[in-house]
Amino acid sequence: MSLLAPHIEKGKVGEDLSAAYLEKKGWRIAERNWRAGRGEIDIIAWETDNLLVFVEVKTRSSDNFGGPERGITAHKRKKLAHTAALYMESIGYEWAIRFDVVAVVLRHGKLIDFRHVEDAFFPSS
Repeated sequence: MSLLAPHIEKGKVGEDLSAAYLEKKGWRIAERNWRAGRGEIDIIAWETDNLLVFVEVKTRSSDNFGGPERGITAHKRKKLAHTAALYMESIGYEWAIRFDVVAVVLRHGKLIDFRHVEDAFFPSS
């Protein structure tokens, strides 16, 4: 029996599936649920030695309202950009980055849909 709230448990499953998927593609996971201040990045991974990718995972039980990725508002993109900048500063990295989204739809514990959107957005200031 899980002690986590159902929506948190669902989110963790989505993030676990996403991390496994990225690792299977050969990516190196650097961090999961990295926090700085009020910001959090679900997955930070190296696609190559020269490309750092910040991955936002959105997990839902349906895509009736346009899919999980629609939950990434302009405010969320700005917060992700700020948190990514803090991470880059913390490791002394100044080069190529990308923001991806993984949309996961789980219903009754079964995977219904899984979409990895590369270069999903570039946050504006």
